Amino acid sequence: MFSRMSLNIAEAAGAGHLPAAVTVTPPRAETTSSLERYLAEISDPILRENLSREIGSLKREFGLVFERHHPEGIRLPKHTVKRGSKVVVSTVNGKPNKDSEFYRVHRLNRDESTALLVDAEGNEAIHPIANLTVAKEFGDVMYPGLRKLSEIRRGAPEAPVHTIINGENYHALEALQYTHTGKVDLIYIDPPYNTGNADWKYNDRYVDAKDGYRHSKWLSFMEKRLAIAKTLLKPTGVLIMAIGDDEHHRLRLLADDVLGEGNFISNIVWQGGRKNDSRFISNGADYMLVYARNRELLVERDVRWREAKQGLDLVLNEAERLWEEAGHNAAEASVKFKRWLRALPREVAMPGVTRYDQLEEGTGRPFNADKDMGWPGGGGPRFDVLHPITQKPVSVPTGGWRFTTPARMQEEIDAGRVQFGPDERKIPRGKSYLDEIDSQVAMSVFDADRTAASKALFNILGDKRFPFPKDQLVLSRWFRLMAPTDAVILDFFGGSGTTAEAVIRLNAEDSGSRQAILVTNNELSKADDTKLRKAGHQPGDDEYEALGVFHHVTKPRLETVVTGVREDGSKYSDGLDANIAFFELTYLDEPEIVTGRAFNDLAGLFWLKAGGIGGTVELTAGAKADGFAISASGRTAVLFTPGRAQALAGKLAATEHAISHLFIVTDSEAQGDEAATHFPGGITVERIYGNYLEAFQVNRKD
Repeated sequence: MFSRMSLNIAEAAGAGHLPAAVTVTPPRAETTSSLERYLAEISDPILRENLSREIGSLKREFGLVFERHHPEGIRLPKHTVKRGSKVVVSTVNGKPNKDSEFYRVHRLNRDESTALLVDAEGNEAIHPIANLTVAKEFGDVMYPGLRKLSEIRRGAPEAPVHTIINGENYHALEALQYTHTGKVDLIYIDPPYNTGNADWKYNDRYVDAKDGYRHSKWLSFMEKRLAIAKTLLKPTGVLIMAIGDDEHHRLRLLADDVLGEGNFISNIVWQGGRKNDSRFISNGADYMLVYARNRELLVERDVRWREAKQGLDLVLNEAERLWEEAGHNAAEASVKFKRWLRALPREVAMPGVTRYDQLEEGTGRPFNADKDMGWPGGGGPRFDVLHPITQKPVSVPTGGWRFTTPARMQEEIDAGRVQFGPDERKIPRGKSYLDEIDSQVAMSVFDADRTAASKALFNILGDKRFPFPKDQLVLSRWFRLMAPTDAVILDFFGGSGTTAEAVIRLNAEDSGSRQAILVTNNELSKADDTKLRKAGHQPGDDEYEALGVFHHVTKPRLETVVTGVREDGSKYSDGLDANIAFFELTYLDEPEIVTGRAFNDLAGLFWLKAGGIGGTVELTAGAKADGFAISASGRTAVLFTPGRAQALAGKLAATEHAISHLFIVTDSEAQGDEAATHFPGGITVERIYGNYLEAFQVNRKD
């Protein structure tokens, strides 16, 4: 079946159902031994092997045990059914069929109206081609391409291009293994929360609360993708996973298994608001699980995440303004400053900033004098410290002085870091300055109104098209904290495009050169899917695809953010200086790759592998005549005719360029090696069809 599941041990034994996902301790040795004896009595070798494999997976000290559902696949309604295609029977008696097995097309009849299909067991069946849809089963050999749909160039030519991909994210991740293995600084994902409200699909079916295997299906779905995502991270890379209560505990265990328990960093809690209609407790929190690719390496390199105190610049600027307005009168300026700080909302400036509520005499610097000068725990030294006005010894803290000698204490006094009282009876306090304590460690719990994101998206698009988008400001905060300003940031559950918008706005804010790579499918809500199917529209039809999340939400949102103009022509903003390109993931056949007919679908992949800067190199009439082409303001050159290697090398030597990757179009290893000798060592040379085809053979089933 298209949604066929792996064999359940209890079902095979006739004992009913195991829970779909449970945490277990390992069976005792004698129990395992008994199971092995029972296995030996099973005459069917296939059943015995399947059961043995499932039982073997239980021999673990801890973790999740769940049904690994298979096969998982994707339907490709726009692809032509050909001899050799893998297909599903998508329509039976005029009605959608979501329970089809996978078939291979053995042959087409002469008028190509019907096809002879063969299933995995060799059974044959004849079906009308109109009722068939090309499909890909996960694990099949897959040759991906990236077909450019459109692009916007408002940023500097040398600035990275934010890359937005419409496609199935499992296959997109496989494609990114070719372009970005070990290159991604931060991955943020907001996967389906699996609430039971049909909020995601597995094998073309919406999964709801009635599905007894919804948790194990979700875990199977996530495990495959996390395993690939791990390979894309740099050794210092970080993964952030947003999740809700329904799967939080399971995702934590799954991530411990895939990424390593020792790489866990934090369970961030986002309190999004109070639910006063809750019967028991207002469960308004979402979570972000944070894992490092290699936590030990981060510690070894002394990586410390710090963020600017919220409201810092605003408060410092106001302090300076009031200081000047008061004619450098510290007392007058401090009164006004305290009044202004008290009126500031907490979300504008945090208490860690507003407690610096005094302006220093002579400098106007905001400071706080609440530091205890006593020895922690008591037992500190006791010596006289003279009051600067009365010249009498001040009161000594009960635990003695914090500083070991009078000389050390005098250093602090001379540096202006001790605040004395009006006379010697008050114990002095230590001073700290706001402009010297400008950063802090982030707390793992924070408040942010979740409705703000929906309002912001409504303002961008001009209407409501997407439920529960993530907050761009929230994501910006964590990206700024955890990734460098030149980071590659990947989101393969791209949804409405919040991650890409956050990266674009961060670059505008701090002149960074971050690059967003975002993958989203063109899935519809269940309500829209049902409505369109009733109206006679099917996946692949223009009317159906137009309401998918990529075409209806993600693409118009990001186009509006960058250009400042909405789809209807109305003005949203002045736009932002950024480059962005939209691609569609394509599925190619080996013959069209080797013959070069599919080059322009591969051009996006080669461009992305070289860093995604400048323009893609496509096979135009001019490039075909020259035998080569060079990316405008980019890093990619392509040698279409190996015999023209010397001419291309001469052109590169004679011009200033930033070419870092040269792709040679040939399936001949000897031709590729000879052509490569003409280029300097600073350029990475790759024989396209040999290396590209080999890269995706790893998925071939044995």
